Amino acid sequence: MDRRVRDENKAEIFFLATLVLWFVSVLFEVVFNKRKELLSILAGCCFFQTANWIIRFCFSPDPLFVNTSVSLLHSSITSASVVFILVNEWLKNGSYGMFDHSQLFGGTWPWAYPTLCFSCGYFAYDQWDMLHYRLYNGWIPTILVHHLILLICFSLALYRNVTINYLILTLTCELHSIFLHVRKVRRMAGIRDAKSRIVRLEWVLNWITFVVARLVSHVLITVKLLRDADKFGQGVELPLALFGMAGMNLLNVFLGIDLYNAFRRERNPQGKGRRHHEGEKEG
Repeated sequence: MDRRVRDENKAEIFFLATLVLWFVSVLFEVVFNKRKELLSILAGCCFFQTANWIIRFCFSPDPLFVNTSVSLLHSSITSASVVFILVNEWLKNGSYGMFDHSQLFGGTWPWAYPTLCFSCGYFAYDQWDMLHYRLYNGWIPTILVHHLILLICFSLALYRNVTINYLILTLTCELHSIFLHVRKVRRMAGIRDAKSRIVRLEWVLNWITFVVARLVSHVLITVKLLRDADKFGQGVELPLALFGMAGMNLLNVFLGIDLYNAFRRERNPQGKGRRHHEGEKEG
């Protein structure tokens, strides 16, 4: 067994252990603290695992195709949910005070809590699926780190019922994830002509949503946290939020680099080698 395989085995053990601990914590909250509203997390896990089985049975058994298709389903559902939540709040109460600290920290917009629970369930399912089928590369896979950060931040916020609206805003990045997953499915389907209109349109939407829905939105959320730092008090919420957003912003930079490299490879297919992340999930 070479060193790379040993390192990947260590990563698998670590991330699998954290996933088990997370699952135990959710069960503890549901059973012993009577937090029935957290059942939406388990519902999310079951829903996306069921979607996994259906796609595997009806379309293709390829683990990467199945995983990416389920991820596309999650991105679509979550994006629609976030847009609905924001538009609904805007129409009901207007924009005044909507992004005040009191609303973002202690308030919960209608449907925000179950949406966050459902999405949290997806990230747990996806972490398991990637570990089970080894859909990652490297000793410290960025996609597994990304999911671990989200599971920690989402779960603690749901347990304490704080920063729910803040986290809903972070999920605007799922608009960009739609096009990440569409690109992956499109390439697996053999549509790789960079000059075709559909591919060009996809790249335009990919870059626009990356900048607006992911890069800029996460930077603005971080700035908002820093500006309102004195309003958080002495709890763990601010350090945890800043830690989570620092991790997200850093991963966004890496994702942007990967996206740019992928864009260059598709524009110059003659000069590319085998894709670095051919067996790893994106986004």
